[in-house]
Amino acid sequence: MRFAVPLLLTLLIATPAAAQFGPGGPPAVGVMTVRKTAVTESQAFVGRVQATDKVDIVARLTAVLVERGFAEGAEVAQGDLLYRLERPAFEADLAAKQANVAQISALLKNAVLTTNRAQLLLSTPAGQRSHYDDALAQQASLAAQLQAAQAQVKIAEISLGYTEIRAPVAGKIGRSALAVGNLVTPGSGPLVSIVSQDPMYVLFAVPTRTVAELRNRYAAQGGFAAVAIRLRLPDGQVHKATGNIDYADPSVTAGTDTIMLRARMPNPLRAGAKPGEPGNRDLIDGAFVGVLVEGVEPIQALAVPRAAVAQDQQGAYVYAVEADNKVAQRRVQLGAAQGALVGVSGGLQEGDIIVVEGLQRVRPGIVVAPTPAPAGAPAAKPAG
Repeated sequence: MRFAVPLLLTLLIATPAAAQFGPGGPPAVGVMTVRKTAVTESQAFVGRVQATDKVDIVARLTAVLVERGFAEGAEVAQGDLLYRLERPAFEADLAAKQANVAQISALLKNAVLTTNRAQLLLSTPAGQRSHYDDALAQQASLAAQLQAAQAQVKIAEISLGYTEIRAPVAGKIGRSALAVGNLVTPGSGPLVSIVSQDPMYVLFAVPTRTVAELRNRYAAQGGFAAVAIRLRLPDGQVHKATGNIDYADPSVTAGTDTIMLRARMPNPLRAGAKPGEPGNRDLIDGAFVGVLVEGVEPIQALAVPRAAVAQDQQGAYVYAVEADNKVAQRRVQLGAAQGALVGVSGGLQEGDIIVVEGLQRVRPGIVVAPTPAPAGAPAAKPAG
């Protein structure tokens, strides 16, 4: 019992400091002063990749399929032979019509001679006007028949040409609907499809207000021409090539108050990939991608490390160090992200001091021991 009073006095003396700072005093944190830096403005949307050309190959006549000239899934060039159909019947038809042209040509040549003789006889007692008129009419009739026969030859040549089905566009070819040996007709449906690969379109819907803001913001630099488009792929990587907006729908989409924009994006082969290999290009027709709309020139704006920003149900915030080294929570509005930095459009001012290291040790209202965070130091894990 004689030790109770000294122990109570010790607890009373130690409690205030321990409650405020803990055994080691105020927690040490790394801080930085908020400054303006060059930040590329960026806004993110969701888009869908669309091929610039997508063609269904259909037979133009009825014949047996005798040859397929491509590997399924390969990339073909414009004009490559895709299918060959049975030719003999069409070759025979062409030969018959060419013979008909030759026959009518011979008859027309004789009719011309007959007309000329009848014309010469008109100046003699033996000449009759009716004979000349008949000869002239026969010549005109044969001339018309020759034109019709030549047109039939042209049709036969076109039909014979349709026995070779060639690629109308360059791109990746799909699976063949029919195997060699099948009878194909114009009603057989698409034999195969070709999807162009480079470049690609990306379609994405943008609120009308954002479209107006982009147009006005970059009006002095050429409007949409001053906007660069980058894509975030489904695996999280950023597509290396940049594109540009080349089309905007003339009407607002009903019910969503958005305008559909279209960007034209290069889609080159991946490093080391070969044409026709699966996954040889980043962009695939129909895939969803993240669309980053960026200004072509950086602007000066407040920016903080991403690791200094925490999130909760109310939004983003940072910890600011104020007078007497007390910590305050500041709600912030975030702007464009660039690398390890993120722009801040509201909630902070230039010169504010924020915590960038040791966020897990702080909370609003406590006193900290701030020290400047070293440049290039590893970012601390955000609190919250």
